[in-house]
This record gives sequence, C-alpha cells and structure tokens, in this order.
Amino acid sequence: MKQILLLALLGSLAGAAVNAQNIIGDWHGTLKAGGAELRINLHIAKGDDDNLKATLDSIDQAAMGIPVASASLKDSMLKLAIDAVQGTYEGKVNADANSITGTWTQGQALPLEFRRGTIQIEHKPAKPSDIDGAWLGTLDMGGSKLRIVFHIVNTEDGLTATADSPDQGAKRLPVTTVTRSGSSLKLEMKSLAATFDGKIADNLATIAGTFTQNGSSFSLMLSR
Repeated sequence: MKQILLLALLGSLAGAAVNAQNIIGDWHGTLKAGGAELRINLHIAKGDDDNLKATLDSIDQAAMGIPVASASLKDSMLKLAIDAVQGTYEGKVNADANSITGTWTQGQALPLEFRRGTIQIEHKPAKPSDIDGAWLGTLDMGGSKLRIVFHIVNTEDGLTATADSPDQGAKRLPVTTVTRSGSSLKLEMKSLAATFDGKIADNLATIAGTFTQNGSSFSLMLSR
C-alpha cells in the first residue's frame, strides 16, 4: 500500500505577464497515477516581502500544510521545486487566472491542473449507524502481513471512513467513498488505488470480504 508522496509550496516570483495578485487564493486539483487519485488543495498568499508564500494539502494522504522550497512565476509559467519529496511542478496560468495547467514530476511526469476554489472535506456528525467504530483486519500477502484498521463514522452526508496501516506507520488515510447496501459494504480509497468489498455478518461482529489493489486481491476479515 505504498503511497505517492506529494508536494507543497512557498515561494517567490519575478516579473510576469500574470500579476502576482492574480494567483493569490485557493486552488484545487487531482493528481492521477494509474488507478490512484490524490486530491490537492493549494493555498497561495502574499508574504511580508511581497513574494508569494503558499501551502498545499494532500487530502487523501491526510497531509496538510506541506511547504515548497522555491517558486517562480515568469511569462505566465509557474514553477515549483519541492525538495523534500524530490518533486517539481511547472504549469501555465491561463489569461483569466482561473486555472493552471501543467505537469507534476516525481520519478515520472503526470498532468496536474489547478482550478480556483477548494475541496471541502468537513462532515457534520449524525446518529451512529450499527457499524460505526473501528474494524481491524490483517492482509496476508504471502511474504508479509499488514494490519489495517478502518474507522467508520456516520454523518449527515452518509457513512465516512478513514484507514490506519499500523505496520507502516500510516494513520487517518481518507476513504474516498463508503457504500452500503443491506449487508454489503464497499470502501474505496482512490489515493491507494484500492477497494474493500465485504459482507457484514448478521451479528454485526465481522465483515468478511476482499481487499483489491492494483489488480491484486486478498481475503480480508474485519472484526470490531
């Protein structure tokens, strides 16, 4: 369940066809790598020295406020260097300054477009469902075993969840969608290109199913 590391941004900018004021604000985009998807919020502000400063949130990795080593804007081209993860981003700001179309490079080049606004992830709590709580299981992948814990919470928008991988030190990885139909439960994690399809036991004590990632499937039994 290896994740794609991400980026963020701090920066300075030189003279450009696009005024620095035009790109100040909130931006969002989705980085797609194979079957995985990582939603990103980018927050750009003006620093005390009139240069740009910014932060980036990798929503599906629960990583907020990631900083960037350097940024520059020249002739409508925004360039970012993210030394911490050995990544770079280069994108062109459109004439209306409402989108930035470019490429994120980290081992491989991937298209990444930012648009104005942010992705909202807040959910108001609701009465707990009969499967709310923590569910623990172990993925047996032959040569290794990995524990996984799903935390399911009911909200006014429906069921939501996060996932922990204790043996990898990963906590609160967002589950993109939670779908329940009777005793059938599906959890989708686009950031990991993974899904879990399970059947809830009549006594609500276990959920037996299959964990699939990048075309490989493993049996997974979850218990409270």
